[in-house]
Amino acid sequence: MQFYKERILNAAQLKRLSEHKYSCTSSSILDAWLQPWWCWLVSKTPLWLAPNLITILGLIVNIVTTLILIWYSPDARQPPPRWACGVCALGVFVYQSLDAIDGKQARRTGSQSPLGELFDHGCDSISTVFIALGACIAVKLGDYPTWMFFQCFCAMTLFYCAHWQAYVTGTLKMGRIDVTEAQYAIIAIHLISAILGPDVWTTQGTSILSPVIPFSLVVVPAFIIFQKSESHVYENHPALYILAFGMVAAKVTNRLVVAHMTKSEMELYDWSLLGPAMLFLNQYFNNAIPEYYVLWLCTIWVCADLMRYCGQICLEICDHLHIRLFRIPYPPHAHHPHPHPPPSPKPERNVTSDSDKSESEDSAPLLNNNSIS
Repeated sequence: MQFYKERILNAAQLKRLSEHKYSCTSSSILDAWLQPWWCWLVSKTPLWLAPNLITILGLIVNIVTTLILIWYSPDARQPPPRWACGVCALGVFVYQSLDAIDGKQARRTGSQSPLGELFDHGCDSISTVFIALGACIAVKLGDYPTWMFFQCFCAMTLFYCAHWQAYVTGTLKMGRIDVTEAQYAIIAIHLISAILGPDVWTTQGTSILSPVIPFSLVVVPAFIIFQKSESHVYENHPALYILAFGMVAAKVTNRLVVAHMTKSEMELYDWSLLGPAMLFLNQYFNNAIPEYYVLWLCTIWVCADLMRYCGQICLEICDHLHIRLFRIPYPPHAHHPHPHPPPSPKPERNVTSDSDKSESEDSAPLLNNNSIS
């Protein structure tokens, strides 16, 4: 493999590129609501402005506003200024709006081409990195490197998988909750940090966002798989579908309770998520295996994993507390966690009064606990 080639695309590739037709389907919730804004914005755009120039301007705005956050918090641990978060929210909004109208401008001016599609998605691949990184800095996610790693690379992976699906099927498919919803959620995060300060996302040294990701990894795939299922796996098997994802939700909830009781951070990775991943990947590969069979495999896996987790947790706690799960001592016996100390020898001198005696007895343990050895 050569580091530099005189030509990257050969004649056959260029010929197939010229025959390429852009295909995209979208059922995004926000796209329908934002269409009036986008149509008004493109109507005010000069006809001489090239669509690719609109795309690159949006990317530049996004990069510059994110670099401001990076300048003030390169490790994502220091709280950036509130105004920087507000500027970054504006940058994401400008980028998203311009990215939405570049295709409209191309059709309006009759200048659409395969280059425009490549240029648009190429800029999107770069902006995905900056948008994800900016969101991490706005919530000071650098204090939790694992969460930050997951958030950034999850965004890149989802973008890659979307185009992987387009590579296999020939059509770029957008769900009801997709890139537009994600971008506006990140705008909301920046605005909250701008108004309330980045420290609002932490409490008692723990990120308040940490439990969101594990549960979102249950709900979001459940919704996407339900919406994109060609065999209508949820409509035809609702009880099995809810049982499968319900067991994953139950395990995540149990882990949240354990994290609360142990005063610790929730772990991100969980083997039960392998079940939803089976269904998710099967859809991306055009249902290589019938979804009903994969759903059964998912259900069996998540139920077995939940039972293993609950059993192991109970055994570990029982071992630590020296108790049994389903048995208690019988007959019950009195439990004295703090046995009374042996009576002190009777003083030779007379005590003046009963009240003085009780005060001296009450203060004795306190003096003993606070004495310096």
